[in-house]
Amino acid sequence: MPYVTTTDGLEIFYKDWGAKDAQPIVFHHGWPLSADDWDAQMLFFLHAGFRVVAHDRRGHGRSTQTGDGHDMDHYAADAAAVVEKLDLRNAVHVGHSTGGGEALHYTVKHGQKQGRVAKLVMIGAVPPLMVKTDANPGGLPIEVFDGFRAALAANRAQFFLDVPSGPFYGYNRPGATPSQGVIENWWRQGMMGGAKAHYDGIKAFSETDFTEDLKAVAVPTLVMHGDDDQIVPFADSAPLSAKLVKGSTLKVYAGLSHGLCTVNADVVNPDLLAFIRN
Repeated sequence: MPYVTTTDGLEIFYKDWGAKDAQPIVFHHGWPLSADDWDAQMLFFLHAGFRVVAHDRRGHGRSTQTGDGHDMDHYAADAAAVVEKLDLRNAVHVGHSTGGGEALHYTVKHGQKQGRVAKLVMIGAVPPLMVKTDANPGGLPIEVFDGFRAALAANRAQFFLDVPSGPFYGYNRPGATPSQGVIENWWRQGMMGGAKAHYDGIKAFSETDFTEDLKAVAVPTLVMHGDDDQIVPFADSAPLSAKLVKGSTLKVYAGLSHGLCTVNADVVNPDLLAFIRN
């Protein structure tokens, strides 16, 4: 399987499909999943003529289950290692949830300085800051994330069934029709990764303040979010991020969940394509 070795000796798994001279789209997955969470997008954009790339974050999926480095600086540096090995240029970076923060941090700290990033897309993304603070009164209380940590430590396998069965895809809403395959695929991806990476990743996605990164973005940016997102609540995320990124576009999806890239790919993919081709 294809891997890139990081400066601290880890192996990061990646997928690279399509013609090498086609414009690349790089996908950054959410917590606690893997590159497989982008199946619906990678196939769609591959068939549309793009080169599609996605990697498993350190500690996740098929990458090394290291006990260290589960923070946005390492996440962004690992993404940069993949991009540099494949020599990707004029790339569109698309991140979902935690991956939205990773794609943003990579763009500002590495990609746009090297002229490698053409556009940035954040979908259901965690920026600017998830946790409630004096400066971020609309955020979620730290007790919410402490609860995630406690549930993961007590019974990770059950926790990773409960999340997709309920709030992640909006399957707990009246009239929803849960897909057992979608639920079990979420569980499969989560259980492939390491418990330490997932535990530490909760702090990374909830307590990282991306305000300065958002202000520093210098490429065209699209912010997409479902307004019924129960994982990353809309009001304290997408509109605030869009306001901080100069010239960005905000696309709001009425009634859609956090898992819109999977269960509403037929809606999301054409909008992504329009932004990329515009």
